[in-house]
Amino acid sequence: MEVKIGVQHSPRELVIDSPNTPEEIAAEVAKAMSGATKDGLLTLEDERGRRVLVPVDRIAYVEIAQADQRRVGFIAGS
Repeated sequence: MEVKIGVQHSPRELVIDSPNTPEEIAAEVAKAMSGATKDGLLTLEDERGRRVLVPVDRIAYVEIAQADQRRVGFIAGS
């Protein structure tokens, strides 16, 4: 799944490719936003095992979508 996180006062969004389901990601976001985490951080892990930590008070939006299939190669045109 592709997760895009808009961060306040930042011109770019964070993009994470997550192995989790949309429901699992939404649950993590809801848990962090509700204040259930002690540190005030949204923590997500990508497909390579890297962790991304975002302060919940800086999150503008979270978008969860299917990851785009990246095409490799050239397309022959006429």
